[in-house]
Amino acid sequence: MFSPKTQVSRPITDRVKESLFSILYKYNLPAGKTIADLFSGVGSLGLEALSRGAEFVTFVEQDPRIIATLKKNIEKVGFVKESKVIRANAFSVGAPVNEQGYNLVFVDPPYARTSDVGRDSPLDRLMDVLQQQASPDAIVVVRTSEYIELLDRYNDFHIIDRRKWGTMAVTILQREANDK
Repeated sequence: MFSPKTQVSRPITDRVKESLFSILYKYNLPAGKTIADLFSGVGSLGLEALSRGAEFVTFVEQDPRIIATLKKNIEKVGFVKESKVIRANAFSVGAPVNEQGYNLVFVDPPYARTSDVGRDSPLDRLMDVLQQQASPDAIVVVRTSEYIELLDRYNDFHIIDRRKWGTMAVTILQREANDK
């Protein structure tokens, strides 16, 4: 996989990625599912999902230098038709192109942007946006520094798992289907 010549991107290690996808398999993910990779960087999580049978991935990244590398990676592994790249601030737009709703959303912002995860934080507002973009039983995976503790609930999304690997943590939230 290509990497940009900047220090902005922080790709996830293969060991952590393998562990994370082992957890996601318990929820029948990602095979056959529609996924959003927010703050995607070079596309490590989204491309891994495609390699494991995901139907489609929307990559959202703001930095044009990193997007150029992301597009090279998508082409290199042959997933151009199964993906879309959007240049945007994911905190503002989420992943706006899938009408059926995303089954799985990776949220992997720079750690400095997740120092505040409380009410009315950028993450809280993003979870509001995802209410409109996620499927009724969607899973959201949020990667943060090991010291950050997410709220137990953001709207219909509640924590179902949390893991720490080295200096990072992954919190997995699931949306409760609303039967109203």
